[in-house]
Amino acid sequence: MERDHVTEDDEGKAVVDSHGEKIGMVTEVKSGTAYVNADPGLADSLRSKLGWGEADQDDYPLENNRIHTVTDDEIRLKDNF
Repeated sequence: MERDHVTEDDEGKAVVDSHGEKIGMVTEVKSGTAYVNADPGLADSLRSKLGWGEADQDDYPLENNRIHTVTDDEIRLKDNF
């Protein structure tokens, strides 16, 4: 089921642009905002998938108005404004 907002269940998902190119991974969702690591390593990916991730200075907040859809596998962003 697709939606246009994030939940804590989305931690560890890939973030892709409107063309399907992977641009990062959600490391944490806090107060309805996803934090994205643009260059996650294997350890970061595993921690997020296990729910052990935390946003740090290398993670960027993803504005909700940039999200096109959230699926079981990824968060797809809208085209540039």
